[in-house]
Amino acid sequence: MALSPAFSAVSLAALLGSSGVVHLARPQVFEPLIPDALGDPRPWVTWSGVAELACATALLVPATRRAGGLASAALLVAVFPGNVKMALDSHPGARSWARKPVVAWGRLPVQVPLVAWALGVARHG
Repeated sequence: MALSPAFSAVSLAALLGSSGVVHLARPQVFEPLIPDALGDPRPWVTWSGVAELACATALLVPATRRAGGLASAALLVAVFPGNVKMALDSHPGARSWARKPVVAWGRLPVQVPLVAWALGVARHG
């Protein structure tokens, strides 16, 4: 059974919205993902959280759902280097579950279906 386009969009909005809230409420969780070359990580984490919330909001409104899906796909591609950095920085003795290799490396291939999901929402928006 296929999900309805509206349910798919709302589900993706919930995922992105939750992540956006965590970015803003607990930015220190995401700061290690920001490459050193970009400088102070806090603004990058803050603005990526704001972008996730904006994408989530656009996905919820039928009139902006297509644009929200495209923006969500672009955002997921844009944050991929941070996920790669997290994987490269992971180590078996990490205190945080997100920094453990199995989790950090496991996140990388998950980006592909997430981007496909966002593009599917845009296509059926």
